[in-house]
Amino acid sequence: MNRQQEYVLRSIEERDIRFVRLWFTDILGTLKSVAVAPAELEQAFVEGIGIDGSVIEGFTRVYEADMVVQPDADTFQVLPWRERTARMYCDLNMPDGSPSATDSRHILRRTLGAAAQEGFTFYTHPEIEFYLFKEPYDAGAGPVPVDQAGYFDHVARGDGHDFRKAAIEMLEQMGISVEFSHHEGGPGQQEIDLRYADALSMADNIMTFRTVVREVAMQEKAFASFMPKPLALHPGSGMHTHVSLFEGDTNAFYEPGAPYELSQTGRRFTAGVLAHSREISAVTNQWVNSYKRIWGGGEAPAYVCWGHNNRSALVRVPMYSIGKGHSKRVEIRSLDSACNPYLTFAVILAAGLRGVREGYDLPPEAEDDVWALTEAERRAMGIDPLPQSLGEAVAVMEESELVAEVLGEQAYDFYLRNKWQEWSEYRSQVTQFELDRYLLQL
Repeated sequence: MNRQQEYVLRSIEERDIRFVRLWFTDILGTLKSVAVAPAELEQAFVEGIGIDGSVIEGFTRVYEADMVVQPDADTFQVLPWRERTARMYCDLNMPDGSPSATDSRHILRRTLGAAAQEGFTFYTHPEIEFYLFKEPYDAGAGPVPVDQAGYFDHVARGDGHDFRKAAIEMLEQMGISVEFSHHEGGPGQQEIDLRYADALSMADNIMTFRTVVREVAMQEKAFASFMPKPLALHPGSGMHTHVSLFEGDTNAFYEPGAPYELSQTGRRFTAGVLAHSREISAVTNQWVNSYKRIWGGGEAPAYVCWGHNNRSALVRVPMYSIGKGHSKRVEIRSLDSACNPYLTFAVILAAGLRGVREGYDLPPEAEDDVWALTEAERRAMGIDPLPQSLGEAVAVMEESELVAEVLGEQAYDFYLRNKWQEWSEYRSQVTQFELDRYLLQL
C-alpha cells in the first residue's frame, strides 16, 4: 500500500466517512458508481472490487462479464452535497489485472503515455456551456429556461448568479479550480470555465463538474442539461477547449517571432486536428442532437478551417497573451459538453500528434466568416464541411485507421455498433415537424 492510499484511509477515519463511492465511466461517458463501506476499502486498494461488466454499455461481452473496479487514491475527495460520503475515480481491470480494453480512462491514459514517449504532456482548458431549466419539466410544453437573459447579462437577483456562485463554491471544495463564469447567449444558458490541467485530471474534473452542476441545480429547484441543442431557436451548448503540449516546463506551442507566436509544433498539431476532424467527429460530437448544434448556427463551427480571430472557425489561435509563452494554446471549438471527455481528449491528442509526427502543413488561414461564404467559395478555398449528421459522422469514423488505433478493436467495434443503432432509431421516428407539415396536406 502506497502513501496516498494510507492518507485516504486515515482521512476517512478522521472525517468519519461512512460511504465511499467508486466512480467510473462507460464508453459513452455516463458516470457509474458503486458504494463500499470504509472497512472494505483497504482490501479494495489491493484487489479491487468485482462487478458484472456485461450490463454496462460497452464494457464486456457476456462470456467475459467479470471485471474489477480499482480505486485511484489520487482522486479521493469528500462530497460536499452528501454527508459523510467521499468518492474516488476508478480504473477498470480484467480479473487477471490487465486493463479493460473498453475503459475510457485507460484509453486516454494509453494515448497520454504515447505522447509522453515523444516528450510531451497534454494540457486542456474547457469552457463548459449548459442550460438551466425550471422544475417541474412538462414534456408537452417543453423546457422552460430559468431566465430570459443573454450573453454576459448581469441580472439583479438572477437565478443564474446564485447558481453559478453555489456551483463554483462546491467545485472548489472538491479541488477543482474555476477561472471564469458568466451567462451565455441563450435564455438560462450558463458557462463555467475550468482552470487548465493535464488531460486525465481534466477529464475526471469534467465528469465531477457535470455531477456538481446537476446537484446544485436540484438544490435551486431547477435542472441542468448538457444536451448540445435543447432549444431550436437558441444557441447550442459547446465545450470550446484550449489545448497545449508541454516539453517539461516549456510550452511546445510557443515560438517568439512566429506568426501568432505559434511554433512549428503548434502549427503541425493544429494541422493534424484539422486533417482528422471529420473522422473524430463521432467521438467529439457523439449524439444525434450534436449535429443540430453544429448546423444550427450560433457560432458553432461547421467547417474545417482555422483562424486567429474567427469564431466561425473549427480551430482558433487566441491572441489574449502576446509574449506569454506559458499561455500559448489553440482553441478547438467543435466539441460539445455532452461528449465523453476521456475519449474526446484521446482522439484530439492522437490527431494532433499525427500531424506533429508526420509534419502536416497547416492550410491557409480562413479570415472570413465561413458561414457567410457560398458553397462555391468554400470549395474554392478547400474548406470541407464537418459531418452533417451522426450517420455521416459514424460512416466517416468507420473508415478511420486513426480512431480504430486510439480506441482499440473492442471499444471501436462497440462504439460503432452503438452509434449506428442510435442513428437507426432516430431515423425511424416521425417528428412533430413532419406531422405539422405533411399530415393534412398529403
